[in-house]
Amino acid sequence: MNRLVRCVNCDEVFFKTPFDQAPEYEQAPSESPEALKTVERDDFEGFLAHHRGHRLEDLRIIEDSFGSEKPYWEPVKVSYFRATNGKEKFVIRKFRERIDEPLKYELVSGDYSLTCTALEMDWEDLLKQMRTELSEIPLLEEKIAAFLKLCKQITSTLKLETLERVAEDSAHPLEIAYRLDDVSLMYLLRNARHIFKETYPEVEAFIHRHKDDGVLLVKGRFRIELSEKAVGKAKEVPSPALLKKALEKKREI
Repeated sequence: MNRLVRCVNCDEVFFKTPFDQAPEYEQAPSESPEALKTVERDDFEGFLAHHRGHRLEDLRIIEDSFGSEKPYWEPVKVSYFRATNGKEKFVIRKFRERIDEPLKYELVSGDYSLTCTALEMDWEDLLKQMRTELSEIPLLEEKIAAFLKLCKQITSTLKLETLERVAEDSAHPLEIAYRLDDVSLMYLLRNARHIFKETYPEVEAFIHRHKDDGVLLVKGRFRIELSEKAVGKAKEVPSPALLKKALEKKREI
């Protein structure tokens, strides 16, 4: 079972998974190249041994807090997410520098935010879909060019705070899909009527088919802004014996 553990004394974290006990295989010495030697391992036990006597706590990962500058499928990258112990929130950096390395996790002192760098539609997909569904409209290419120009004009004036986020699969964690706001949608419909004229009913139906979960969704692209702050040496939590000794010394004084 996956488990995120933080050492309170050292501010180190470990992400426990079922793979922590998976063995490694090395070529056996003085054997044929095909012969492999099994090396047993238990990464979590190593973490516990290193932090023996320290106070440990479980952290819960906060949903929808994951961010990375590279796609989900990219194995070598730096990612960030937030976690909490129920009282405090923490930012955790997840990374590996080589594909053959295990993932590493470390606490970041500070926070991160997402800054929107672009709002636009997928123009190639929109063009392809219009050609497929509206192929019988006269002078289609000329009218599509005008329609795409209209869509680009609309997206250039959009404000992120006026858009409603929708659930849409994306290969990139920093790409978010939004539905056009009502004012922009009405503007698109009204001007599409002027472009397509007598064939407007087909275009109106196309717009309504694709405005909520299709090629007329607006894609927001973001970048991660990390704000780290310097921290002093973590304070060690005194043991009960040391606390008792200090209390007795205070009473003697």
